[in-house]
Amino acid sequence: MSTPSLPESVRANVEAYFKDLGANEPANMHDMLLRTVEKPLLEVVLGRCQGNQSRAAQWLGLNRNTLRKKLQEHGLLD
Repeated sequence: MSTPSLPESVRANVEAYFKDLGANEPANMHDMLLRTVEKPLLEVVLGRCQGNQSRAAQWLGLNRNTLRKKLQEHGLLD
């Protein structure tokens, strides 16, 4: 049995979210999903880069200032 791809994992979790909602309608899903994924992405990449923000920004394809802003938004700056 192979490990599901990232898109497959996301799809399965979005489907589970809709199942959990039942008859309720979602709101602001795009923003919610991006914010939910962004924090752990930043944490993992920073960990892999041993806290080197310049390298993390490069890996993420972000400007270093943009990365710092995102880290601040998520409470990830020391």
